[in-house]
Amino acid sequence: MVKKICLMRLSAIGDVCHAAAMVTRIQTQWPNAEITWVIGKVEYQLVRLMPNVRFIIFDKSQGKAAVKALKDAVKDDVFDALLMMQVALRSNMASRVIKAKKRIGFDWARSKELHWLFANTRVAPRKHAHVLDGFMDFADALGVPEVDKPSWCIPVSEEDERWGEEQASELGKYVVISPAASKAERNWLPERYAQIADYIQEKGVKVILCGGPGKLDRTTADAIKSFAKKDIQDFTGKTSLHQLLMLLKHAQLVIAPDTGPAHMATTVGTPVIGLYAHSNPRRTGPYNDLQHVVSVYDECIEAQKGKLWTALPWGTRAKGSELMNKITFDMVQQKVSLFVG
Repeated sequence: MVKKICLMRLSAIGDVCHAAAMVTRIQTQWPNAEITWVIGKVEYQLVRLMPNVRFIIFDKSQGKAAVKALKDAVKDDVFDALLMMQVALRSNMASRVIKAKKRIGFDWARSKELHWLFANTRVAPRKHAHVLDGFMDFADALGVPEVDKPSWCIPVSEEDERWGEEQASELGKYVVISPAASKAERNWLPERYAQIADYIQEKGVKVILCGGPGKLDRTTADAIKSFAKKDIQDFTGKTSLHQLLMLLKHAQLVIAPDTGPAHMATTVGTPVIGLYAHSNPRRTGPYNDLQHVVSVYDECIEAQKGKLWTALPWGTRAKGSELMNKITFDMVQQKVSLFVG
């Protein structure tokens, strides 16, 4: 059995959620494995309480200093395996300071930015894999026994658990809308979010908004509230990642585009309606709720490339600032009615 394992997955929140499922699989099947996780500064805040994991924070903003700090942190370590779960060149260059007998990278089809140069072993090829399944390929490469379905162990403090329970008690039944992706073009129209919020609240279920502290999150939330006929409670920029996780846990439903909180909700068993136009939800959608996705990706990519998605390289994105407009209120309302109708 491989005993001493290092994995390198720095970002982003959604991908870290997928990686956490792989870590949980290793810990469940190989409880004596020693796991070191090289991770981004923000993403660490989500998984920092995972048991029996040594975290090394890699702050990309520090440039060469971050690489030196990583080198110092692992100078006494020789790992049985390094799981190179990020294809970005910066991460691969930094990985050179980590000593490992096996350096496991993605297969040829999924390698980008010279990723293959830094690995001496590759995972088995897989066609049309969800990102989470792609990460599970690394556990397969180690020989970790398979599990029936992914599970997650992402603990929070007792204080944050209590906070979440208090919010749930005050709110009653509620739906979370996490409206802002990392890029504005991946966001649905604020007026349509407002329509959906009004529809849900007419059914006697409250709606709350959530998101990070960034400008796009703030302006998107404000725009939705300005269009809504009914008041919406707004937690945008007001929670830690663990508090946000608890809000998602107690929700009846989460509605979100391709963004981290959608995948956070999956880790705590809350159903998700994902809204997709630019990326293929079969690859990046909320893992347990692909049947509830509202997607216009297939038609958008065929219109742009002249081919079905099945004939294109896996992960091909559609481009354009107006694509999310193709998702109508009725399309989303039909899915929402399954949960609050």
